[in-house]
Amino acid sequence: MNLRAADPDIAESIATESRRQREVLEMIPSENYASKAVREAVGSVLTNKYSEGYANKRYYQGNRYVDEIEKIAIERAKKLFGVPHANVQPYSGSPANAAVYFALLQAGDTIMGLKLSGGGHLTHGHPDVTFSGKYFRSVQYDVEADGIIDIEKVAELARKEKPKIIVVGTTAYPRIFDWEKWKNIADSVDAFLLADISHIAGLIVGGVHPSPVPFADVIMTTTHKTLRGPRGAMLLITDQGLAKDPDMATKIDRAVFPGLQGGPHDNVTAAIAVCLHEAAQPAFKHYAKQVVNNAKVLADTLLEQGLTLSTGGTDNHLMVVDLRPQKVIGNIVAEALEAANIVVNRNSVPHDLNPPFYPSGIRLGTPAITTRGMKEKEMKTIGEWIVSVIHEVSHYRLPESKEEWGTFLKKIRLDMENNPQLQSVAHSVTLLTKKFPVP
Repeated sequence: MNLRAADPDIAESIATESRRQREVLEMIPSENYASKAVREAVGSVLTNKYSEGYANKRYYQGNRYVDEIEKIAIERAKKLFGVPHANVQPYSGSPANAAVYFALLQAGDTIMGLKLSGGGHLTHGHPDVTFSGKYFRSVQYDVEADGIIDIEKVAELARKEKPKIIVVGTTAYPRIFDWEKWKNIADSVDAFLLADISHIAGLIVGGVHPSPVPFADVIMTTTHKTLRGPRGAMLLITDQGLAKDPDMATKIDRAVFPGLQGGPHDNVTAAIAVCLHEAAQPAFKHYAKQVVNNAKVLADTLLEQGLTLSTGGTDNHLMVVDLRPQKVIGNIVAEALEAANIVVNRNSVPHDLNPPFYPSGIRLGTPAITTRGMKEKEMKTIGEWIVSVIHEVSHYRLPESKEEWGTFLKKIRLDMENNPQLQSVAHSVTLLTKKFPVP
């Protein structure tokens, strides 16, 4: 019995979501379109299997073929990134980062990572509400007013706080990392260096962003985003890491299983293997280069049209629009853009005084629309549409009482859905997406 026959409600919701993905511009930087081959692996019979343990060391029978799949995924990861050890079992990025801390730290040790408002991630030591800030001592570096990380200030903070691990990686930082400088800081205080490359993994293997492999001790990456794989994660141990701690690979593997999770999701492991194979092809390098080219043209277009971007532009796949000059919050603009069939996410800006749920900016990027084949010409058009939408809704002002913000946003959502200007942009977007079908 197929899905539509077994559960027509879910089948219809999936079909509607599929249509939505085809008809909108997906511009959230962490989203992409996985290939049909990747999706076939995720939806395969491998979802039926339990495989606790590692290849050739399972706690269940019947894993002969699963072992081969996992070994293939591991070898492809090692070759693609140039590392001596890889673990492809983490369920996602947050548990993978947790595994690094579990393996290399003791409760109460100091983690040093970027503040969430500056573009960091919850698992990089965000205080109070996350495990990384609750069970470890967290000190956080920040970006400057222009959105740039001052590496000298980071070095000074490290010398003062003596962290056990320094985390380098962001969700909303549009500039290149100088990995050697980060290594020098970590070495100066005898800290481990964790590179979280979840957002830029595809750019690294595509040759358009420097690799942390010669400098970091351990690397974590998710396998979707710019890598265009399934929702999973990998942990990569470098020669640097093994030189610092010869048992690091064993510690990491034990932290993943049995430390933090049970059996791996074998269907996802297979899909990771597929996406790594795809990323090793020459066409992927062209894709990665086009992602960056598109982002730069889009950023330049937004700047030319009078918008303010954090750091003044981008070197990678994403950009953050600071909406404070327009005196409008990210929620309003994100809702308006979605009504116009352009999907971005609201996002904090450097030193944002607004709470994270009602931030002062939006974050957008080019990985998914580049997968559809769009290039520089389309970026200029899309940039003009985005600016027109922002201008259309920049007159909205939040109520004085913060308790009324949620009700206000629900009220204006209907206005946006019926706004002629937004509907005109939405129609133009639909026409454009028909020229660039989802692969």
